[in-house]
Amino acid sequence: MLVIKNARIFTSAGQVYPCGDILIEGQKICQVGQGITVPQGAQVIDAAGLTAIPGIVDAHSHIGTFGPGGEQDANEMTRNATPEVEVLYSIDTESKMFHRALKAGITTSAIAPGSGNVIGGMVCAVKSWGKSIEDMCIKNPIALKAALGGNPKGVYGKRNQMPMTRMGIAEVLRENYIKAQGYLAKKEKGEETAFNQGLENICRVLKREIPMKVHCEQFDMLTTIRIADEFNVEFTLDHAWGASDYYDDIANAKNLRGVIFGPIGVYLTPGECGKVDIDSLLELDRRGVCCSIMTDGPVMNPDLIVSQAGELVRFGMGQEKAIEMITINGAKIIGLQERIGSIEPGKDADIVLFWGSPAVDTNARAVYTIVNGQIAYKE
Repeated sequence: MLVIKNARIFTSAGQVYPCGDILIEGQKICQVGQGITVPQGAQVIDAAGLTAIPGIVDAHSHIGTFGPGGEQDANEMTRNATPEVEVLYSIDTESKMFHRALKAGITTSAIAPGSGNVIGGMVCAVKSWGKSIEDMCIKNPIALKAALGGNPKGVYGKRNQMPMTRMGIAEVLRENYIKAQGYLAKKEKGEETAFNQGLENICRVLKREIPMKVHCEQFDMLTTIRIADEFNVEFTLDHAWGASDYYDDIANAKNLRGVIFGPIGVYLTPGECGKVDIDSLLELDRRGVCCSIMTDGPVMNPDLIVSQAGELVRFGMGQEKAIEMITINGAKIIGLQERIGSIEPGKDADIVLFWGSPAVDTNARAVYTIVNGQIAYKE
């Protein structure tokens, strides 16, 4: 057993305790409140002066798939659509980025294929600490990755292959959905059809078992919304730079599961990277859109996720809401809110203790990161 005593606790479940306790038994949170009795033999962390928040959920990451020498295992850029591949097989759990994630307070990452292809493959959710990928992976798949805009254009345009244009990107995406619809219809009728893993994966999206996780920004978000409506599939808007130009479209998108914004601090270029407007999350949240923040790791350092939450506070968001955007909101968007994202009885015991007040103090830092009830990082 582990007991955290005397912490300021943001539960991300509608409750803030100015001075509270958390009782952990095994891998689960057992009790949250004030004046919890310490069971005999329990390990105690005196968190007086510290702030406890749920383990941070990074809803869009690539850690463990890019190496220090420029090598990468996240983009299978041999065809413009590779829905059959799974990023799970590319994750190096010995990567130093997992330790950096722990040091930043990130306990779960949604690790996705890269954005070189229009359809890049299956996404999984992975804890930052564990003995092996089988131990660390908590759900596979959670989404199917897609990408619009400059990334696939930049890859295939140089080869004079489709897609060279945004027209081509939309057509590749629609063509794959149409093929999968036909494949699914034959299976449902009991007709003989050759097994196709890629189409099987797209069918999971068509059946709304998982969403399409779409790298998009600026007016590419409108393309995503249109195609999702055409095929009645759930989707997430990932990066979403320029969202402030499309509030009505995003807020009224019937198939939108959520917006995963970021990262800020990217190199600004004309077009899709020309408007990095994290303050748009205040208005989207006001309109009822579930929003979270990403690192896009290792593109940006893991600790940037807390700094981005701080930017929301700077623009006028309350601290409690900003913390929700790096905890429970990300968990909801990746479909794991029953296990992670808040400090509640029955949830996984993923908790971060900060010196200082995260998203408010610029020098706040994680001093304990607890994963599955175990101290995985201690300053």
